[in-house]
Amino acid sequence: MADKENGAMKVDVDLVRQLAELLDTTQLTEIEVEDGDRRIRVARKAAAAAAPAVYHAPPPASAAPAPSTATAALPTAEPAAAEPSLANAVRSPMVGTAYLAAEPGAAAFVSVGKQVQAGDTLLIVEAMKVMNPITAPSAGTVKAILVDNGQPVEFDQPLVVVE
Repeated sequence: MADKENGAMKVDVDLVRQLAELLDTTQLTEIEVEDGDRRIRVARKAAAAAAPAVYHAPPPASAAPAPSTATAALPTAEPAAAEPSLANAVRSPMVGTAYLAAEPGAAAFVSVGKQVQAGDTLLIVEAMKVMNPITAPSAGTVKAILVDNGQPVEFDQPLVVVE
C-alpha cells in the first residue's frame, strides 16, 4: 500500500491502478483500502447519469439550480408511481452485481408482464464470485425491473416488483 521511507510516503502505484480499474468495472465513485495505519483512497467524480440522485446533486454550486429542478420533478412523479409498487418489491439480500440472465447473450430470466410462480428465478446477484439466485417470494406478475444487467446493487435495494 504505502510505506514511509525517510519521512516520505512511498505509494504502491500498481495497487492504485488496480483500485482505479475496480472503480471502472464496478461503477463505484470511490474506494478505500486500509491496512493498519496505512490507507489509500481512490475517488472519481460521479458520472452525469448519477446526477439525478439526490445524494450527488448538492456539491456543485454552479449546477445547483438544474439538479434542484430535476430533483423537484423526480419526487413529484416518482413516488406516485413507485411507492405503491415498492411495497411488493423483491429486495437484494446482499451487496453485489445484478445479472438479468444466466450468462451473456442468454434470454433474461423475466420481463415486465411475465407471470412467475413462487421460487422462480428473477435475477442473479453475484457477490464474492458466487452467483446467488433471487427468487420470486410468491406467484404474480412482474410489474417492473428496477435494475440493469451488470448494475452494482446495495443491500435491501429494490430489484424487481412482483404483484
